[in-house]
Amino acid sequence: MTLEHAFQAALLAASLGLGTFCLILSRRLRRLNDLETGLGGAIAVMAAEVDRLDRAIRTARAEATAAGEALSAEIAAARKERALWDLRQKITQAQTTTAPPAPVIPLRRLRKRMMAADA
Repeated sequence: MTLEHAFQAALLAASLGLGTFCLILSRRLRRLNDLETGLGGAIAVMAAEVDRLDRAIRTARAEATAAGEALSAEIAAARKERALWDLRQKITQAQTTTAPPAPVIPLRRLRKRMMAADA
């Protein structure tokens, strides 16, 4: 056996070893990527969950936006009501402080006026 034959035998042994390694690696990767039991299945489930959560977040964001707008409208209406209430209070206060008291009509005169109106 010459040195050249020894190198070819070593190359053949290395090729067989690498072929065996590749075969084992291929089987392991196939099991790992199996959609039912392997990592591929876990990734598929996680992708579906991420999609579901994304839809839920969009829905919650839309509902929060709508609720915020409704609340803003209610606050504006409440502010208008408060302004009207304040205005009424000021008007009432102004009328009670500046208006002279109503004249008191004696009961006899009031009866006479009522009788005259009926006749």
